[in-house]
Amino acid sequence: MKIYLVIVVFLIILLYIMKRRRTAAAVWQIQNRRKQNKEILAMNELAKKFIGEECIIYTITSNDGSVHGIIKEIDDGGMIIRKNSGELEIINLDFVTRIREYPRKKNGKKKGIVLDLE
Repeated sequence: MKIYLVIVVFLIILLYIMKRRRTAAAVWQIQNRRKQNKEILAMNELAKKFIGEECIIYTITSNDGSVHGIIKEIDDGGMIIRKNSGELEIINLDFVTRIREYPRKKNGKKKGIVLDLE
């Protein structure tokens, strides 16, 4: 019984290390690509279209994969977001992979469940 517990703990630690390595590799790859292609300027201009809108911002570093809130300001490589709880969050645009306006129903109310099957 104890050997199973040791094996499970070892596997959990191994999976955590692999996840961190994968995230670090993705961050490094995106930073390299952005430096070469100067995509940050394009992302700044595109993100400015969403100022004042409630959006879902997908990043490679957030724990759940996305951040929900209203985009307040966009400056040199970063954006300020007011979350639904009222707190402010600053996100580095180098790590943003997608910005999406929060989906709404036909009557204008926010959808309860947002599925990304695309």
